[in-house]
Formats: sequence, structure tokens, C-alpha cells
Amino acid sequence: MADRREQLTDALAQHGGWVTAADLAARLGVTDRSIRGYVSGLNAAAETPLIESGPSGYRLDREEWARRLREGSADDSSTPAARVSAILRALLDAAPESEGVDVYALAEDLHVSDSTLESDLARARSRAGAVGLTIVRTREHVQLEGAESARRRLIGALFRDEATRGMREVDRIESWFAAGDLTAFKTELIARLVADGYEINDYGLGTVLLHLAIAVDRTQARHALPDREVADEGVFAAIIDELVRAHFDVQLPPGDLDYLGFLLGTRVAVDPIDAGPPPLDDDELARVRAIVEKAAREYLVDLEGDDDFLLRLAMHIRQLVRRAQEGSFSRNPLTRSIKSGYPMIYELAVYLAHELQLDSGISVPEDEIAYLAMHLGSRLEEQRQTDQAVTATIVAPAYHRLHLELLRRVEASVGAELRIEQLDTRSDVDWEALPGDLVISVIDPPTPDARIIVVHPFLGEADAQAIHQAIARVRRQRRRARLAERLASYFDERLFFRELYAPDAESMIRTLGSRMVDAGVVDDAYVTAAIERERLSSTAFTDGLAMPHAMAMTAERTAIALVLNSTSMSWGEARVEVVAFIAFSESGRASFQEVFDQLVEVFADRDNVRGLVNRAIDVPTLVAELTRLIDA
Repeated sequence: MADRREQLTDALAQHGGWVTAADLAARLGVTDRSIRGYVSGLNAAAETPLIESGPSGYRLDREEWARRLREGSADDSSTPAARVSAILRALLDAAPESEGVDVYALAEDLHVSDSTLESDLARARSRAGAVGLTIVRTREHVQLEGAESARRRLIGALFRDEATRGMREVDRIESWFAAGDLTAFKTELIARLVADGYEINDYGLGTVLLHLAIAVDRTQARHALPDREVADEGVFAAIIDELVRAHFDVQLPPGDLDYLGFLLGTRVAVDPIDAGPPPLDDDELARVRAIVEKAAREYLVDLEGDDDFLLRLAMHIRQLVRRAQEGSFSRNPLTRSIKSGYPMIYELAVYLAHELQLDSGISVPEDEIAYLAMHLGSRLEEQRQTDQAVTATIVAPAYHRLHLELLRRVEASVGAELRIEQLDTRSDVDWEALPGDLVISVIDPPTPDARIIVVHPFLGEADAQAIHQAIARVRRQRRRARLAERLASYFDERLFFRELYAPDAESMIRTLGSRMVDAGVVDDAYVTAAIERERLSSTAFTDGLAMPHAMAMTAERTAIALVLNSTSMSWGEARVEVVAFIAFSESGRASFQEVFDQLVEVFADRDNVRGLVNRAIDVPTLVAELTRLIDA
């Protein structure tokens, strides 16, 4: 587990403002007194305090935090995690022909006792073993044994552990490696790829640049990857070879060039789909189409009829399969925000990843699931804009094409948010009979009506703002009407719990699952499926909320077993106070999707979590509080 002080600074950084001691204590699973102790320890580490204190709680001084991270004083050698990282870096830096690292000299460098170093070495062995490396000791010397590819995986993992938050990816890499001007290299690489006709996935560039810096660093230390056979990355390897020579004055070995070419071809350089025949064969497209159609049926969404979307997704999946076969996945800086901001789209991506796992035998980590969600989200967002459009009638006289100019300006202002049902140019308007949620008129109605927005003939900025506000009001009214009906049907007094704890996520799922079985909502198979879903990707969508569920819609009815706890419990890598075990039925999935997203949005605010825990004492107060929060 990460050092509590690191968890504290992470929590403050994620929030961005003032956070109470009680909130921080709930997140970390400790007491308020412990929080005060951590703050005192962090502030005592330097002349400038790292954490501000005030009536509203605690707030991180981001400038001081960045300074400590840059100078390495935030970790130094004061924590076991930092010492393990230092030990592994020393072993990785050891010359190939050397005996390794002298343990007594290492203890002296880290300012720890021999016994402390022995404990740290045990942790280092575990960390190295996770990537296939072994730490071997011969009397007073220790050294790493294992493949160079495994060593580089370890270097990448250590870099990400220590990466300075808030800095550009390129700056972080340059601060860790003496690789030279990566920014200039990146700029010229993008220009070269664009000139050759490739589209660029900028999110994959960080991974390529990190491995490039590792390759340059390791080559200069006379560590090279073995040669490997690569089918079609020759052009990318040649580009990298040329640019590395020019920018870093280094000749990378063939194995490194081949691997970097592979990374570039599977993460950054994307073949344009409109430049010639499809780059995929019929069998690949058919398999992806089948998976997409199955996901669409299961989640009751429309993913069909768009060949461009399907082709882009299939190309992405081909590269994903290749990355999985290499065991070298892409990092995604948006994973957290996608998971918390678009939970149902992320769930659809989890389902897609599961089907890919069954079809291709690959494992898909959370960062790659988030990339799938980005593809799915772009498609579904277009549909959502169309499906949720507010309708309106425009009333304007047909004088010198005034009505047509008003129509053009309205469409330019609100786009897909508003669908115009009718353009009425009559002098005797029947106001009550006009179709649509709204009426946009240049003529004053005989009596005021909230549905009617009176605008100037040439639609000024204030008029456009009034239309946007009216659209938002209509959507809010629609949502309020749906919520009142739906929320009450999802909760049951028999499935509402306060201060119910379990040692871990799976134990809580089993506990709540048994209550749902007793209530006749699900069977034992659904509970088992919910545990299997949890193992694919944590259902802790925000800090504070976990929403476990199965992917199949086999419940008798859609229902939620809800737990509200005043103290957080461990849920994978997160800590949560609210657990909502969701049972989906065949008929209830579509109606619940919107509420699912809204629940995650509500619980992303820590004040909302505390308010609900404090005020919801039974199902009626729970529904009233949730309706208020969602509709706020």
C-alpha cells in the first residue's frame, strides 16, 4: 500500500480545493487525528508548508508540491517505496560486466541500517519478480538477472510511479532520463508522419517517447534488446533511426529500432481510412461487427449503420490485439475521467473488452478499456444529441426572407440541441396548436407563456443565450419527471443498509448478493457474475462510490442494494463509503442507463456523499435526497 502521506497529497490534488479532515479520514480509512499527524509531518519536511490549514479544512499548495517533486525531496529515502525504487534503479544501472551492487555501500547511500536494507531488498525482489526478473545475491553483491525487455518494463513502471504530476509528459521523461531535447524530437516526428499521410493518436506518443528515452539511456550504458522479427514496421523503424541519430547522436541497435517501430505503428501512426481500400480484410471486419452487434443488443444501444465507426474501431482492435500479444499496452491519461464521467459508456467498453478476451484470448487492462470507450463514446454522443433534441417551432413573418434568416441563425447557434418542427409565417398564429417543446417567436404572444421565447428578428447574443437556457430547462423538466418515477422503483427497504462493512469488494458483493437472492431479485449465478465483472475492472467509479453489477441482464427486476457507511472501506485501489449493488433486468436496462450516469456524477462530489450518508435514514429520505442532488 502506498505511504499514507502520498495518499493524502494525492487526495488533495484530485480535489483541487479545501477538503475537511473528516473527508480525508474517510478516504484514507484513518482517524481525523491521523490526518493532522500526516499534515504536520509533510509540513515539517521543508521550510515552506506543503498543506494549508483553515476553517474549511486542508488545501494543497501546488507550487510547493511541484517543487518538492522536481527536487525529489517529497520522497528522498524516507519511505520504503522510495528506497525500493532507488535499489532497483541502482541494479538496473549496473554495468553488464560488473558483479552488481555492493549492499553495504547501497545502505550507506540510502542512509539506512543493514537490517533495513535487507527488508527493502525483499520488497525489491517482489517488485522485480512481477516483471520476470530475479535479484541474485553473491556474498556482499546483488545483481539483476533476466531479459533486457523485462528490465525495460521495470524501468517504465518505476518512472510512472515517480512521475511528476502536473508536468507535461515530455518534461517528466526528460527529468528522469538524460535523453536530450525530446520536445524537438516529438515535433519533428509528428511532422514527418503527417507528411507521410498518417493520422496521429497523440495519446500514444507518451508511451513511445518513454520507451525511446529508455532505449537511448540503455544503449548508452551498453544494454541492447535482442533482434526480433517484425513484419511491417520497417518504415517506422527507419524514421526513428534517422531522427534519433539527428537529435541524440546515438545509433540504436536493430532490436531497439524494431521495437520502437512496433510501438509507433500500434499507438501513434494511424492509417487514414479514406485513403484507398479498407486496410482490414472481410474476416476481421466481420468478427468485430459480430462483437459490436452483440454489445449493442445487450446494452440496448444503436451501434450499427456507421461503416466509418466500425472500420475505425476494427483498426483500433487490431492494434490492441498486437499490443496484447507483445504484453505492451498503452497508457491512457483520460482513464479516470472517462470512468467517472461516462460510466455507462465505460461499462459498454468493459463488455466489449470481455468479448474480445473470449474471441482473441487477450487480456485488456483499464487504460485500453478507456480507449475503447473513447471510440464508443464518440459514436453514442452523436446519437444522444439527436435523440435528446428539444423540438421547437419558429414564428416569423415571411418578409424579405426574414423567417429564413432567423432559422439559419437559430440552427447555427444551437445546432443539434434543437430540432425545428415547423416554420410558421402566418399572421393569425394559433399559439396553443404550435408543435414542439418551445416556440421561438419575433412576435409577442397575446399572453405570456414559459414555452414561448420572444427574440429579435436577427437573433442577438442575448437571444441565443435565452434559447440555450430554455433548452436546458426543458431537459431538466424531462429528467425530473423521469427520476421521480424511476428512483422509487429501484430501492427496497429490505435492501437498504447503514454501517454495513466487509473486508474487501468481493466479500461485500457476496453479502449484498445474498440479500438480493433472499429478496427474489437475483439468483446465485448473478452474484457470481458480478464478482467476475469486478475482476475485469474495478466498479469504484469515483472516490466514495462503488457500483458492482453483472454484465448479463438476468435479474427478475432492476433493483439496487445500497450501503451507506460513515467510514470508508477498501474497494480495490480505492476507498468508498457508498456501495450500490445493481441488478439489471432485461426490461429495465434502458431506463436505468441515464440514472446510472447521474448517480456516478452525483457521488463524484464529496459533499454529496457526506450529505447522503448523513441525511438518508430510509428509502423515502434516500429517494428525496437523490432526486434533489441529481436535479440540482
